[in-house]
Amino acid sequence: MSTLGSKHLWPLLTVGLVILVSLGGCIIPRGQRYQNFTVSTPLRQNQILVLGFMGGREPWDNEKRNVRKLALKLRSMNDPTICVETVENKKRFLAIELINNAFDKDHDGILDERERSSVRLIVYGQSFGGAAVVKLARQLKKMEVPIALTVQIDSVGRNDSIIPDNVIRAANLFQRNGWFIKGEPEIRAGDPARTLILGNFEFDYSNKNIDISGVSIMKKAFRVAHTKMEYDQQVWDKVESLILDTIQQLR
Repeated sequence: MSTLGSKHLWPLLTVGLVILVSLGGCIIPRGQRYQNFTVSTPLRQNQILVLGFMGGREPWDNEKRNVRKLALKLRSMNDPTICVETVENKKRFLAIELINNAFDKDHDGILDERERSSVRLIVYGQSFGGAAVVKLARQLKKMEVPIALTVQIDSVGRNDSIIPDNVIRAANLFQRNGWFIKGEPEIRAGDPARTLILGNFEFDYSNKNIDISGVSIMKKAFRVAHTKMEYDQQVWDKVESLILDTIQQLR
């Protein structure tokens, strides 16, 4: 009886597993899609596109994270010249698609020399999002697309210290108090004649009290300084100031 039961049980288990996997494919979030962007493209003349890259595995619309909070704050200014979106750090291809559509005035699918010269783009990102900023800049360099400003916040990645020469201005905010995670301490211009480094701004959390009571135990145990910087309002006030200053220069 037990042997006969096993013969009948395995097909049922197999079918059940297939159903679960199929259902899982339907209910597991696929992450950000292009349709999630709200910016109307192409942009009008003199409009500025600001992109913020989320850290870690954070979804693009997580309003608890300061990358998203800053984006929403910039939107709340109701300035028709400022268009803001947030992007998951592994979805750079979506950012490139948006940039192409935003500045492709003649809808031919490519950015010609005239269109590239009209690009007004600002990019910022935190943690892995900071590394994504530099990776995106390198991709856009190959496309000969300029970036008015890049801002890295406690950037965590490989080879994210050299800023390509299609970036006009760049800034880096970091901490070095973390045991396991420390931000990039110094960014440098690939070509100092074309890129101005506004500063490498260090934040010290050895004695600074930042409320991180709402974060996970893992972050408190292994990413204390990195997490404190993420929740430090002074950091985001500085990022906002850098962005608004560049926007003023672009007008």
